[in-house]
Amino acid sequence: MTVEKLVYGGDGLARLEGRVVLSPFVLPGERIRVKAEKEKPGLIRGKTLEVLEPSGDRIAAPCPVFGRCGGCHYQHTSYDNQVTAKAAILVEELRRLGKIEPPEEIGVVTGEPWGYRNRVQLQVEKGKLGYLEMRSHKICAVTQCPIASPKINQVMEILSGMLHDPKWPKMVRSLELFTDETRVQLNVIETDRPIARRFFSWCTEKIPGLVDGALDYNAQFRVSRGSFFQVNRFLLEQLVAEAVDGAEGDRAFDLYAGVGLFAPALARRFGQVTAVESGSGAVRDLQFNAERAGLSNVHAEMRMVEEFLQEQARPADFVLLDPPRAGLGKAVVQRLAGLQPQKVALVACDPATLARDLAGLVAAGYGVKKITMFDLFPQTYHLEAVVLLDRG
Repeated sequence: MTVEKLVYGGDGLARLEGRVVLSPFVLPGERIRVKAEKEKPGLIRGKTLEVLEPSGDRIAAPCPVFGRCGGCHYQHTSYDNQVTAKAAILVEELRRLGKIEPPEEIGVVTGEPWGYRNRVQLQVEKGKLGYLEMRSHKICAVTQCPIASPKINQVMEILSGMLHDPKWPKMVRSLELFTDETRVQLNVIETDRPIARRFFSWCTEKIPGLVDGALDYNAQFRVSRGSFFQVNRFLLEQLVAEAVDGAEGDRAFDLYAGVGLFAPALARRFGQVTAVESGSGAVRDLQFNAERAGLSNVHAEMRMVEEFLQEQARPADFVLLDPPRAGLGKAVVQRLAGLQPQKVALVACDPATLARDLAGLVAAGYGVKKITMFDLFPQTYHLEAVVLLDRG
């Protein structure tokens, strides 16, 4: 078959006898040979066996486990091509799923394409440390990862050596590393039984900069275990600046606020900021971060966003929403439309749910004024979008 285009999820799309065929690690225009792995009416998911006629845009992937490791999807083409493909995919998803015609020009913000990740999750099994293989539960062993930060790579190498020490607890199945390049937080994500305190003491001896408990990210944001924080260490300031661009007034809502990434910028522009977050640990971090920064006009609430909006009698001048991958959902969109804030900023990490949410807001009378794609996840199919909307 001949690949027509790249689609969200990292696959290339081709067609065979009226059916769509999706297969990874290919590029538009390439002739490929594919083995069918899953089939249903109208769709085949396959494994690329051979590229018979490679694209002129194909390059050699720098990572030796690319194609087996499930972490990256686009290392086989230049970074410029990756960004162009993602912008096209974002536009297509908005048109196809949201029936929305985006602005003529979509802004694109990029950063360093390598060494950007400040957080990774690693699998552990039978003396091996690494990521899951593509579409598999098998472990692809790695000691170095080109998209992870230098500190993450240093710790991965240390942990790989510790795995063969008798002190290593065999019940650990997965763990997470988070760093600001000076300090490191290690979280055990999955284990067959509780881990003894002496394991973490041993890790502190072996791993330079390991912290006990929360990580004070760049001495600006306390981030406890389980609290969400953006993974791209290079683009945080630009993401915040874009989300609050042109916003000002008396009252703002920061919804799905996390540990308060956007709160300082909002506090400088508004008389009162209400930051709403459902996670108890993240709310405690948010309160701590606001108090330490002297943001007396930031009020944190531990609530579900749906409940919070339901109880509001009057709108804020500006509402910023940074929901999880599942998006806002119908209830939040309806309540937001009912409150009718003048300006809304939506930060989204999934173009499909973004298209759905925007369709509801546009139907309620909002206009899409600006869309900016942030490539927070180079070498992968993931993307982030900041959409600014205005009533009327």
